[in-house]
Amino acid sequence: MLTEVLTRVVIVVALMLPFSIAIFVGRQRLVTTFSEWRPRLRMSAPTILVLTVVLLFNRVMRSGTERDVGFHMTATIRRIEGDFILIFQEIATTELTMYFSFIYVYGYTFLLVFPAIAYFAMSDTKMFRRLLTAYAFNYAIGLIVYTLVIAYGPRNVLAGPELVTVLYDHSPEYQHLTREVNRNTNVFPSLHTSLAATVGILGYLTRSSYPKWYPVSVLLAVSVVISTMYLAIHWAVDVVAGIALAVVCVQLSYWLVGRWSITEQFGRLIERFDDHR
Repeated sequence: MLTEVLTRVVIVVALMLPFSIAIFVGRQRLVTTFSEWRPRLRMSAPTILVLTVVLLFNRVMRSGTERDVGFHMTATIRRIEGDFILIFQEIATTELTMYFSFIYVYGYTFLLVFPAIAYFAMSDTKMFRRLLTAYAFNYAIGLIVYTLVIAYGPRNVLAGPELVTVLYDHSPEYQHLTREVNRNTNVFPSLHTSLAATVGILGYLTRSSYPKWYPVSVLLAVSVVISTMYLAIHWAVDVVAGIALAVVCVQLSYWLVGRWSITEQFGRLIERFDDHR
Protein backbone atom coordinates (compact mmCIF):
# COMPACT_ATOMS: atom_id res chain seq x y z
CA MET A 1 0.00 0.00 0.00
CA LEU A 2 2.86 2.40 0.79
CA THR A 3 4.35 1.83 -2.65
CA GLU A 4 0.99 2.54 -4.27
CA VAL A 5 0.53 5.79 -2.36
CA LEU A 6 4.08 6.96 -3.10
CA THR A 7 3.64 6.11 -6.77
CA ARG A 8 0.41 8.06 -6.89
CA VAL A 9 2.04 11.10 -5.27
CA VAL A 10 4.97 10.97 -7.70
CA ILE A 11 2.67 10.68 -10.73
CA VAL A 12 0.37 13.54 -9.66
CA VAL A 13 3.24 15.90 -8.83
CA ALA A 14 5.08 14.91 -12.02
CA LEU A 15 1.98 15.87 -14.02
CA MET A 16 1.69 19.22 -12.22
CA LEU A 17 5.32 20.24 -12.69
CA PRO A 18 5.57 20.59 -16.51
CA PHE A 19 2.52 22.87 -16.67
CA SER A 20 3.80 24.94 -13.74
CA ILE A 21 7.27 25.24 -15.24
CA ALA A 22 5.79 26.39 -18.55
CA ILE A 23 3.53 28.95 -16.88
CA PHE A 24 5.77 30.32 -14.13
CA VAL A 25 9.37 29.71 -15.24
CA GLY A 26 9.18 30.18 -18.99
CA ARG A 27 11.14 28.98 -21.98
CA GLN A 28 13.97 31.53 -21.79
CA ARG A 29 14.90 30.64 -18.23
CA LEU A 30 14.79 26.95 -19.10
CA VAL A 31 17.10 27.38 -22.07
CA THR A 32 19.58 29.34 -19.95
CA THR A 33 19.38 26.78 -17.16
CA PHE A 34 20.21 23.90 -19.52
CA SER A 35 23.39 25.70 -20.57
CA GLU A 36 24.42 26.80 -17.07
CA TRP A 37 23.26 23.95 -14.85
CA ARG A 38 26.78 22.67 -14.06
CA PRO A 39 28.18 25.87 -12.49
CA ARG A 40 24.87 26.48 -10.70
CA LEU A 41 24.91 22.96 -9.30
CA ARG A 42 28.55 23.32 -8.30
CA MET A 43 27.81 26.57 -6.47
CA SER A 44 24.81 25.03 -4.70
CA ALA A 45 26.37 21.63 -3.91
CA PRO A 46 27.38 22.43 -0.29
CA THR A 47 23.84 23.63 0.52
CA ILE A 48 22.32 20.56 -1.12
CA LEU A 49 24.67 18.35 0.90
CA VAL A 50 23.71 20.06 4.17
CA LEU A 51 20.00 19.66 3.46
CA THR A 52 20.51 16.00 2.54
CA VAL A 53 22.34 15.31 5.81
CA VAL A 54 19.63 17.10 7.81
CA LEU A 55 16.88 15.11 6.07
CA LEU A 56 18.65 11.79 6.62
CA PHE A 57 19.29 12.57 10.28
CA ASN A 58 15.68 13.71 10.65
CA ARG A 59 14.46 10.49 9.05
CA VAL A 60 16.49 8.34 11.45
CA MET A 61 15.54 10.28 14.57
CA ARG A 62 11.80 10.42 13.80
CA SER A 63 11.40 6.77 12.89
CA GLY A 64 10.69 3.99 15.33
CA THR A 65 8.29 3.65 18.22
CA GLU A 66 6.52 6.35 20.17
CA ARG A 67 8.63 7.88 22.93
CA ASP A 68 7.75 8.97 26.44
CA VAL A 69 10.71 11.22 27.23
CA GLY A 70 10.12 14.96 27.02
CA PHE A 71 7.68 17.65 28.11
CA HIS A 72 4.08 16.50 27.77
CA MET A 73 2.25 19.47 26.22
CA THR A 74 -1.01 18.00 24.93
CA ALA A 75 -3.09 19.12 27.92
CA THR A 76 -1.52 22.59 27.89
CA ILE A 77 -2.19 23.05 24.18
CA ARG A 78 -5.75 21.81 24.66
CA ARG A 79 -6.34 24.40 27.40
CA ILE A 80 -4.97 27.20 25.25
CA GLU A 81 -6.81 25.98 22.18
CA GLY A 82 -10.25 25.44 23.65
CA ASP A 83 -12.73 24.32 20.99
CA PHE A 84 -11.31 26.39 18.15
CA ILE A 85 -10.42 23.35 16.06
CA LEU A 86 -14.08 22.26 16.05
CA ILE A 87 -14.97 25.28 13.91
CA PHE A 88 -13.60 23.40 10.92
CA GLN A 89 -15.73 20.39 11.75
CA GLU A 90 -18.84 22.56 11.70
CA ILE A 91 -18.20 23.82 8.17
CA ALA A 92 -17.15 20.43 6.78
CA THR A 93 -18.52 19.28 3.44
CA THR A 94 -17.60 16.40 1.18
CA GLU A 95 -16.14 18.81 -1.38
CA LEU A 96 -14.00 20.63 1.20
CA THR A 97 -12.74 17.36 2.63
CA MET A 98 -11.72 16.16 -0.83
CA TYR A 99 -9.97 19.48 -1.53
CA PHE A 100 -8.05 19.67 1.71
CA SER A 101 -7.10 15.99 1.58
CA PHE A 102 -5.65 16.57 -1.89
CA ILE A 103 -3.87 19.72 -0.72
CA TYR A 104 -2.44 18.09 2.40
CA VAL A 105 -0.74 15.31 0.43
CA TYR A 106 -0.31 16.33 -3.21
CA GLY A 107 -0.47 20.11 -2.98
CA TYR A 108 2.04 20.15 -0.13
CA THR A 109 4.50 17.95 -2.01
CA PHE A 110 4.22 20.09 -5.13
CA LEU A 111 4.61 23.25 -3.04
CA LEU A 112 7.97 22.03 -1.73
CA VAL A 113 9.31 20.67 -5.03
CA PHE A 114 8.38 23.34 -7.56
CA PRO A 115 10.16 26.32 -5.91
CA ALA A 116 13.43 24.36 -5.98
CA ILE A 117 13.09 24.06 -9.76
CA ALA A 118 11.96 27.67 -10.20
CA TYR A 119 14.75 29.16 -8.09
CA PHE A 120 17.39 26.94 -9.67
CA ALA A 121 16.26 28.40 -12.99
CA MET A 122 17.23 31.90 -11.80
CA SER A 123 20.62 33.15 -13.01
CA ASP A 124 21.72 33.86 -9.45
CA THR A 125 21.66 30.73 -7.27
CA LYS A 126 21.33 32.76 -4.08
CA MET A 127 17.55 32.32 -3.83
CA PHE A 128 17.81 28.60 -4.58
CA ARG A 129 20.36 28.25 -1.77
CA ARG A 130 18.19 30.32 0.56
CA LEU A 131 15.25 28.03 -0.11
CA LEU A 132 17.25 24.88 0.67
CA THR A 133 18.81 26.52 3.72
CA ALA A 134 15.37 27.51 5.02
CA TYR A 135 14.18 23.93 4.47
CA ALA A 136 17.19 22.63 6.42
CA PHE A 137 16.53 25.01 9.32
CA ASN A 138 12.85 24.01 9.39
CA TYR A 139 13.67 20.33 9.70
CA ALA A 140 16.58 20.83 12.12
CA ILE A 141 14.74 23.15 14.51
CA GLY A 142 11.56 21.09 14.18
CA LEU A 143 13.46 17.95 15.15
CA ILE A 144 14.89 19.66 18.24
CA VAL A 145 11.44 20.77 19.38
CA TYR A 146 9.94 17.34 18.64
CA THR A 147 12.65 15.81 20.81
CA LEU A 148 11.76 18.10 23.71
CA VAL A 149 7.97 18.25 23.35
CA ILE A 150 5.48 15.38 23.36
CA ALA A 151 2.10 16.42 22.01
CA TYR A 152 -0.75 14.61 20.30
CA GLY A 153 -2.97 16.15 17.64
CA PRO A 154 -6.76 16.53 17.63
CA ARG A 155 -7.26 13.20 15.81
CA ASN A 156 -5.64 11.45 18.78
CA VAL A 157 -7.33 13.46 21.54
CA LEU A 158 -10.84 14.13 20.31
CA ALA A 159 -13.08 11.27 19.32
CA GLY A 160 -16.59 10.37 18.34
CA PRO A 161 -19.01 12.67 16.49
CA GLU A 162 -16.88 15.74 17.27
CA LEU A 163 -14.50 14.83 14.45
CA VAL A 164 -16.02 14.21 11.05
CA THR A 165 -13.18 15.21 8.70
CA VAL A 166 -10.21 13.24 9.97
CA LEU A 167 -7.84 12.59 7.05
CA TYR A 168 -7.49 8.87 7.66
CA ASP A 169 -11.26 8.36 7.76
CA HIS A 170 -11.62 9.93 4.33
CA SER A 171 -8.42 8.48 2.84
CA PRO A 172 -7.10 5.68 5.08
CA GLU A 173 -4.32 4.82 2.59
CA TYR A 174 -2.47 8.05 3.50
CA GLN A 175 -1.62 6.74 6.95
CA HIS A 176 0.88 4.38 5.34
CA LEU A 177 2.72 7.40 3.97
CA THR A 178 2.60 9.58 7.08
CA ARG A 179 3.78 6.72 9.30
CA GLU A 180 6.99 6.63 7.26
CA VAL A 181 7.85 10.27 7.93
CA ASN A 182 6.24 11.11 11.25
CA ARG A 183 4.94 9.96 14.62
CA ASN A 184 1.75 10.81 16.47
CA THR A 185 3.64 12.85 19.06
CA ASN A 186 5.25 15.15 16.46
CA VAL A 187 2.63 17.86 16.09
CA PHE A 188 4.19 20.94 17.75
CA PRO A 189 5.12 22.86 15.70
CA SER A 190 3.39 21.92 12.45
CA LEU A 191 6.12 21.33 9.86
CA HIS A 192 3.48 21.21 7.13
CA THR A 193 2.66 24.77 8.16
CA SER A 194 6.22 25.98 8.59
CA LEU A 195 7.45 24.62 5.26
CA ALA A 196 4.36 25.82 3.38
CA ALA A 197 4.65 29.25 5.01
CA THR A 198 8.34 29.33 4.10
CA VAL A 199 7.47 28.84 0.43
CA GLY A 200 4.72 31.47 0.67
CA ILE A 201 7.07 34.02 2.23
CA LEU A 202 9.77 33.36 -0.37
CA GLY A 203 7.11 33.58 -3.07
CA TYR A 204 6.30 37.07 -1.82
CA LEU A 205 9.97 38.05 -1.64
CA THR A 206 10.55 36.88 -5.24
CA ARG A 207 7.35 38.33 -6.67
CA SER A 208 9.30 40.62 -9.01
CA SER A 209 11.02 37.60 -10.60
CA TYR A 210 7.97 35.29 -10.52
CA PRO A 211 4.89 37.56 -10.39
CA LYS A 212 2.53 34.75 -11.45
CA TRP A 213 3.89 32.26 -8.92
CA TYR A 214 3.54 34.62 -5.95
CA PRO A 215 -0.30 34.52 -5.61
CA VAL A 216 -0.37 30.78 -6.35
CA SER A 217 2.30 30.05 -3.72
CA VAL A 218 0.40 32.05 -1.11
CA LEU A 219 -2.91 30.37 -1.98
CA LEU A 220 -1.37 26.90 -1.75
CA ALA A 221 0.46 27.76 1.46
CA VAL A 222 -2.72 29.05 3.11
CA SER A 223 -4.62 25.98 1.90
CA VAL A 224 -1.99 23.66 3.40
CA VAL A 225 -2.14 25.53 6.71
CA ILE A 226 -5.95 25.29 6.86
CA SER A 227 -5.86 21.63 5.81
CA THR A 228 -3.80 20.67 8.86
CA MET A 229 -6.59 21.94 11.13
CA TYR A 230 -9.55 20.99 8.93
CA LEU A 231 -8.32 17.39 8.81
CA ALA A 232 -7.78 17.35 12.60
CA ILE A 233 -4.04 16.75 12.32
CA HIS A 234 -2.82 19.89 14.09
CA TRP A 235 -4.09 22.35 16.66
CA ALA A 236 -4.16 26.07 15.88
CA VAL A 237 -1.34 26.43 18.43
CA ASP A 238 0.80 24.12 16.28
CA VAL A 239 -0.01 26.25 13.25
CA VAL A 240 0.94 29.51 14.95
CA ALA A 241 4.22 27.94 16.08
CA GLY A 242 4.79 26.68 12.53
CA ILE A 243 4.31 30.15 11.04
CA ALA A 244 6.72 31.62 13.61
CA LEU A 245 9.24 28.90 12.73
CA ALA A 246 8.92 29.74 9.03
CA VAL A 247 9.65 33.42 9.66
CA VAL A 248 12.72 32.52 11.72
CA CYS A 249 14.01 30.06 9.11
CA VAL A 250 13.62 32.53 6.25
CA GLN A 251 15.41 35.23 8.24
CA LEU A 252 18.23 32.83 9.08
CA SER A 253 18.57 31.78 5.43
CA TYR A 254 18.82 35.41 4.32
CA TRP A 255 21.36 36.14 7.03
CA LEU A 256 23.48 33.11 6.20
CA VAL A 257 23.36 32.74 2.41
CA GLY A 258 25.40 35.37 0.63
CA ARG A 259 27.26 36.41 3.75
CA TRP A 260 28.90 33.16 4.71
CA SER A 261 29.91 30.69 2.00
CA ILE A 262 30.43 27.03 2.86
CA THR A 263 32.53 26.65 -0.29
CA GLU A 264 34.81 29.55 0.63
CA GLN A 265 35.21 28.37 4.21
CA PHE A 266 36.05 24.86 3.02
CA GLY A 267 38.58 26.31 0.57
CA ARG A 268 40.22 28.32 3.32
CA LEU A 269 40.40 25.22 5.50
CA ILE A 270 42.18 23.34 2.70
CA GLU A 271 44.59 26.25 2.20
CA ARG A 272 45.46 26.30 5.90
CA PHE A 273 45.98 22.56 5.85
CA ASP A 274 48.34 22.89 2.86
CA ASP A 275 50.27 25.71 4.55
CA HIS A 276 50.96 23.53 7.57
CA ARG A 277 52.19 20.56 5.56
